[in-house]
Amino acid sequence: MKLYIKYMVSIRCKLLVKAELDKIGLHHCNVDLGVIETTELISDEQKESFRAALLLVGLELMEDKKAVLIERIKNVIVEMVHYSDEFPRVRNSEYIASHLNHDYTYLANLFSEATGITIEHFIIQHKIERVKELLIYDELNLTEISYLLNYSSVAHLSTQFKKTTGLTPTFFKHLKDKRRQMLENL
Repeated sequence: MKLYIKYMVSIRCKLLVKAELDKIGLHHCNVDLGVIETTELISDEQKESFRAALLLVGLELMEDKKAVLIERIKNVIVEMVHYSDEFPRVRNSEYIASHLNHDYTYLANLFSEATGITIEHFIIQHKIERVKELLIYDELNLTEISYLLNYSSVAHLSTQFKKTTGLTPTFFKHLKDKRRQMLENL
């Protein structure tokens, strides 16, 4: 049986969900971002107990098919941008459609209608957050970051970064360095 969880976007969320499943005695064979596969049927009592436990940690059990699909779209994007070792070298539309086994146009229309933004804009938001994270870690230079996240060039990354944040990547990195220096002076 598959269960779908809203707001499950990190490894910490997966650990919390596994712990809650263990508490109610529900055996699971797979726990991924937003999806749980159980080896047995879940009783109404277990489902309500699980639902209440999830709400306490900021997660939500979903049953509406369209809401589940929207959450699955978000999870595919989060996994693609934040948790993949390498950004896919295919079009985002192809990647998402193949992972969800749905027509991309249908997914895009459903997503935009429900969230008010396009899938591409959602991807850009997450890519920029990933760029910020990589700039803060200071392990990769801008050229390496642009390649890792499949930007056509450093200029394209910089333009998108500035459009989204109002800052250039270099200035953002400089702010981080300046903040660190100020903290060291305390």
